[in-house]
Amino acid sequence: MTVGYQAVQWNRFKLIYDVILWFGMAAMIAVFISVTAMTQPEGESYHPVQLVLRAFGLTAIVLLFITLSIGPLARLSDRFKPLLYNRRHMGVTVFFLALIHASLVVVWYHGFSDTNIFVSLLSTNPNYDRIYGFPFEALGLGAFLILFVMAATSHDFWLDLLSAPVWKFIHMLVYPAYALLVGHLALGALQEETLLLSAYAVSGAAFSLICLHLAVGWKELRADRQADRKPEDGWLDAGAPDDIPDGRAVIVAPEGGERIAVFRDGNQIAALSSVCRHQNGPLGEGHVRDGCVVCPWHGWEYRLEDGRAPAPFTEKIATYPVRLVDGRVQVRAEGLPPGTRSEPITLSEDAP
Repeated sequence: MTVGYQAVQWNRFKLIYDVILWFGMAAMIAVFISVTAMTQPEGESYHPVQLVLRAFGLTAIVLLFITLSIGPLARLSDRFKPLLYNRRHMGVTVFFLALIHASLVVVWYHGFSDTNIFVSLLSTNPNYDRIYGFPFEALGLGAFLILFVMAATSHDFWLDLLSAPVWKFIHMLVYPAYALLVGHLALGALQEETLLLSAYAVSGAAFSLICLHLAVGWKELRADRQADRKPEDGWLDAGAPDDIPDGRAVIVAPEGGERIAVFRDGNQIAALSSVCRHQNGPLGEGHVRDGCVVCPWHGWEYRLEDGRAPAPFTEKIATYPVRLVDGRVQVRAEGLPPGTRSEPITLSEDAP
């Protein structure tokens, strides 16, 4: 988590994850170079450097598309949640692919000019007033700068230093970066008829990503409507005890307030904020293990009774008082300060 800021500790899952990632990436680069080289129109040929730089650029945007798809897919189906565990590895890999692509572009197209390479990059084509011939390089540069900032702040050290909201805001810029990359590739491909298929494919992928997020938004909206509660005397109804799956939670959403996760662990029921301190992950979709709620995104843990991470970690989230009235679980709409102990409901041994 955020104690000690030690180097990344590898385990079997991480190794398998990264081996698959790097193998898939290398395979795509190799296939792109091979297929493009074999299908070039007669009388036209790309220099090997051009093939390589385009292969790295296309692989970067495809990997970024996959990275951005994992989040909504995991919200729609639990089978995708394991992919969230090292999603950050994918994001950093996207930056390094983009770095190789950008370096080759600058050297190949601008490195042999008497003009400064960056001045040459941004001033060679001033046609910002039209689509055909648009200086798509500027879009790529904008995306690259965003990816650089994100990669540089990807460690949890920066998450703790900047605070979760600020860190989250910075890393949400990945969506503008993706939009810039789509424009970069699409407008660049318009300059060459042979690359139009790539432009259509990337535009179609962007549309499918939008649809994925809309589907998740609709699902979340429906869930919030079902979970919306108007407090009576400051208390919200969370249902009967047997409505709460053992080891899981039901979500209660006060009007205009933060989602509350009401967890059951055997004969104990307690309520916590449904927002993880790490990356604002959906804690209410996690599970209980050894008396701690485990976030489904990256495995951060918080004790049920006080919302504190187990030692030696120091993170803490808000807790909410709970009570049992006429066979119904009620949760206080107003939370307690993060890390405050709130006595759980203890059900009788013969409770369902």
